[in-house]
Amino acid sequence: MKHILLMAALLAATLLGLPTASQAQDKMWVQIEAQPTLREAKERASAYTGVFPDVSGFQMASGWYAIALGPYPTADAVEKLASLRAERLVPSDSFLADGRNYDDQFWPIGGAAQTPQVAVIEPEAPTEPPADVTVVDPALPDETPAEARRSEAALSTPDRQALQTALQWFGFYASDIDGAFGPGTRKSMAAYQEANALEPTGILTTQQRADLLAAYGTAQSELGLQTVTEPESGIEITLPMALIAFDHYEPPFVHYAPKPGSDVKVILISQPGDQSTLYGLYDILQTLEAVPLNGERSRDERSFTVNARSATVASYSHAELSKGLIKGYMLIWNPADDERMGRVLATMQSSFKPLGDRALDPGLVPMAEEQRQGLLSGLEIRRPAFSHSGFFVDATGMVLTTLDATQNCSRITLDLETDATVTLSDPALGIALLKPAKPLSPAAVAELQTGPTRLGSEIAVAGYSYGDTLPAPSLTFGKFEAAKGLADEPGIARLTLSALPGDAGGPVLESTGAVLGMLQPRATDTARKLPDSVAYATSAATLSAKLAEAGIAPTASTRSGALAPEDMATLANGMTVLVSCWK
Repeated sequence: MKHILLMAALLAATLLGLPTASQAQDKMWVQIEAQPTLREAKERASAYTGVFPDVSGFQMASGWYAIALGPYPTADAVEKLASLRAERLVPSDSFLADGRNYDDQFWPIGGAAQTPQVAVIEPEAPTEPPADVTVVDPALPDETPAEARRSEAALSTPDRQALQTALQWFGFYASDIDGAFGPGTRKSMAAYQEANALEPTGILTTQQRADLLAAYGTAQSELGLQTVTEPESGIEITLPMALIAFDHYEPPFVHYAPKPGSDVKVILISQPGDQSTLYGLYDILQTLEAVPLNGERSRDERSFTVNARSATVASYSHAELSKGLIKGYMLIWNPADDERMGRVLATMQSSFKPLGDRALDPGLVPMAEEQRQGLLSGLEIRRPAFSHSGFFVDATGMVLTTLDATQNCSRITLDLETDATVTLSDPALGIALLKPAKPLSPAAVAELQTGPTRLGSEIAVAGYSYGDTLPAPSLTFGKFEAAKGLADEPGIARLTLSALPGDAGGPVLESTGAVLGMLQPRATDTARKLPDSVAYATSAATLSAKLAEAGIAPTASTRSGALAPEDMATLANGMTVLVSCWK
């Protein structure tokens, strides 16, 4: 093939009276673009550099700026141009040129200047026109629909598929890439013409086909779409390598960080596991800053997809389980770039392919055990604004908590997983009743005290003293001081207790396990500061009356006799809930 291309080029040069490789030096350039300004030329050269390693830029005698690949030996350059055109990686009007019109080199920045003295194999490029002059290429005359159909009939199947691929890339075509120009393709061609202020005939002229393919090639160059085979993770996928670069491994993730000027990230997912591992990964991704709360989510027995977005972040995550391996990917971008990244995402979706029987080795990179917990190494976890405590008051999972825990929250969760909504709130009492988005099955439900509590008796508050830092509530012990406030306020209990802010909303338990009230946050009265050991709880009788108003029949305690410490801890763990407020 190389010999055939070289012979054809030499024959063309001979027929046109141009110097052949035997008559001139044996190197040449592949000129792919020319731009009227240095700024535009640098931008385009930078885009191409993400795809090709040998991009150079020169100012030309005409005042325009040329972007070229090379230089290459004559035979290699001829084959290189043919290959690049066939793969649609460069504009269709790219050509081979000598360097006689190339003056000062502007790209690569800071690179050593090269003197381009190479042979001409194709006719020398005409002097570029001023930017405000429109030139009609005489090789691509305007065509009537009949003429366009005749020229179209000469296209090969790969040429037809290339047109469908370009139409699909720009969002005009959504069917199979089969090279058959049926009603769907015709409709997409008409839509393309209409979008470009052309007569919507449904038959692209030769010029329109060239423009479409050139625009497609430029778009590919800007993104640097390349098929990446990642051997460690066993994944093959097409990625926008002009926007990202491999950064590091942190099992089960392969991180591709944004290049300068880009805010696109890609993360490949690869790990051994089963369905529970897949489901755990799905739940964990919901806690990441890169996976906003809004957006569509779906999960089945073998895969999941999360299409999430906020005003500042959009991301798409997909993973699937097969033969004991979980593999997938995440694309993260700025929503302002939706149109372009939507095309990138479609390419990633269609090209994603798990390879072989290998997943990312968990021991590939040494990490401390705490780094591995939650599979979140290297990713920023989304955290609630604050967390308080609450407790279950019925068998469906209704939760009582403080009003403070629910105010100015865009989202409320129970134990960081289950969304909840406020069904009752009482500002005077400072309490709120939460309903989970789906019914729960609590391990224990609060049994409210019905009789009096002995003054000075020992009590315990179950609460998430340190927010979501610990996986279970803590017990803080204290004493019951009075069934009223310091100013004789009814409906509250006064306690001696060294509680933390996260304990607010937790159940206050007697030694029997009965709930005598709900701990309230410390008062913020700036005119009077009580000792740190003074705490208040809304009484069980007051809570019982409010629950009845909400249609919930509270469970009255019939307990007697003190519980053993381990039994008290089990009961408290079963009824106490982490209530988190998300902004």
